[in-house]
Amino acid sequence: MLIDSHCHLEYEGLVEDQSAVLDRARERGVDGFLNISTRQSEWSRVVATAERERDVWASVGIHPHEADNHADLGASALLEATRHPKVIAIGETGLDYYYDKSDRAVQQALFRMHIDVCRETQLPLVIHTREAEEDTAAILEEELGKGGFPALIHCFTASADFGEKMLELGLTISLSGIVTFKNAKELQQFAPSVPEDRLLVETDSPFLAPVPHRGKSCEPAFVRDTAEFIAGLRNVTVEELGEKTSNNFRNLFRKAFS
Repeated sequence: MLIDSHCHLEYEGLVEDQSAVLDRARERGVDGFLNISTRQSEWSRVVATAERERDVWASVGIHPHEADNHADLGASALLEATRHPKVIAIGETGLDYYYDKSDRAVQQALFRMHIDVCRETQLPLVIHTREAEEDTAAILEEELGKGGFPALIHCFTASADFGEKMLELGLTISLSGIVTFKNAKELQQFAPSVPEDRLLVETDSPFLAPVPHRGKSCEPAFVRDTAEFIAGLRNVTVEELGEKTSNNFRNLFRKAFS
């Protein structure tokens, strides 16, 4: 029993044979999928897939790479999109200073706008952060001071200090196939320290295929390989890890099971 807490089923590499992709994952024990959007034009497609597939849910949000193209997106548009019964999350949103594809001030403004909607709806915020630890932490700490909201750091690859700060703020940590990479030693050292009730697993497919699938287009089925690797790091069985992370998903994304 596993849930892929972050995948992009509408992206090239998955969308062409989406039904088969989902069936292959189900055959490996994956019984839930959170289909993540990154731009407004994707919202209708992720929702349509969630309507069609009983075990797929949708998120609505704007990736920091897309911030410049959505600078005028109002909170009302995002709020309206969250009203669909299968939209259970807001994001992915956040800050990406590695590529700097959008102006940093615009990224920050949109990040805060997503947080405002998250606080109003209490839907979990799916956060992308890369080379932006200081600003991400500062914004989250400031915004949480205005009122609480559920949130997670997806595809966690940051420093252990940043991870500990996120845990102190009450966030959940989601690990992707990156944790299986040979050069991910710091992440492998951090993974066992994440409290068992604050841990999720994901693929971020079609990106970041875990060992032993490196070089291939990633699929939700591969979340099992990531889970097996993390279970080894934490000295538990994959069944135990799957049960715990699936329960964590249910506790965080409550709308999916209400």
